[in-house]
Order: sequence, then C-alpha cells, then structure tokens
Amino acid sequence: MEKFTLLESSMVPIHVENIDTDQIIPARFLKATDRNGFGENLFRDWRFASDDTPKSDFVLNDTSFSGSILVAGNNFGCGSSREHAAWALADYGFKVVVSSFFADIFKGNALNNGILPIQVSPKELSQLFSLISDNSAITAKVDLEAQLFSVPAANLRIPFELNAYKKMCLINGYDDIDYLLSQQEAIEHFEQNRS
Repeated sequence: MEKFTLLESSMVPIHVENIDTDQIIPARFLKATDRNGFGENLFRDWRFASDDTPKSDFVLNDTSFSGSILVAGNNFGCGSSREHAAWALADYGFKVVVSSFFADIFKGNALNNGILPIQVSPKELSQLFSLISDNSAITAKVDLEAQLFSVPAANLRIPFELNAYKKMCLINGYDDIDYLLSQQEAIEHFEQNRS
C-alpha cells in the first residue's frame, strides 16, 4: 500500500444517506479477484445510463468537482460485506471518505486497502456539504499523524479517532502481512530465546 501521512485535496460530495456496497460497486462487476479496474464501475448505476452514456447530473460526471476526498451521507458502506467496494473507491482515486457514520465491515475493508474513513458529527458533515456547495474547489487537509481533518479557508478543524494499529499501518504503507514482515527480526529473536 501507499504510505499516508498528509493529504491536501478538493472534495467530491455525494449527499446521499445509506449508500450501500451494491451502489458503490454493483454485484455484476464482482467477477475479478484482482483489485485493478474496479474504479471504472464505481457508482456505475448512478454514473451511467443503461446505454453506458454518462449521466450529467451525477457528481462524478461534473467537472467542477474533483479530488481524492469523498464526502458522503450518513451510514456509508452499509449492506453486504464486499471488499470490492473499497477496491473500487481506491482504484478510482479516493484516499479518504468522510461521513457521519460508517458500516463496521466497510470501515475495516477501507482501512485494509489504504482508504482512511473519517467519521465526523452530523453537524460537521452538514457544514462540509455547505462549504463544498458554496465553493466546489475548496480544499481540505488531512493530517494523519495529528488525526486532524481541516478546511483552512473556513477555519474548520475536526479531530478524528483512529485505531492506533491501523494508523501505524497507513503511515507505513503496511497491510497486515507487511506489518508481520516488519517484525521479522523481533519474531526471530523471540523464537531463539524462548525455552
């Protein structure tokens, strides 16, 4: 995985609650086991009409919005436990998802795939949607070490919670196997010295 410490980006708003994993990546696209290529079908049924033409009213087809931070409505990633939802978001280019609540399995899948889910209060989420609505190019900063999400132009600073192990993995670009490999010397030392 790519190391994550600091990120500065504009934001893409999807002001919809209860976005489930089938909306993020429809089940008919789950035929591959390789993580690449899922981004082209991210939010497929919302982005494209049945004849594969882009829907002009969907935010990912609106050129005034871009960035690697997705700001989504409450209860993001609910539904089935498919890891492909995180694969699709990452392959599309999102590094952070902000919501007022995440489904637990989605949150775990996101962190395991290098995406930082940042949970904010409903009031803070509403504030973010308003800021983006007023200025589609407004930028946010994510400082993972400080666990701080901010929008400097609006003087908005939001601390966020994160499991210490997952934080360390993101900062170092580790998945669980990479972490174990990083501990090889300590493991070998332990094995050699146990009775």
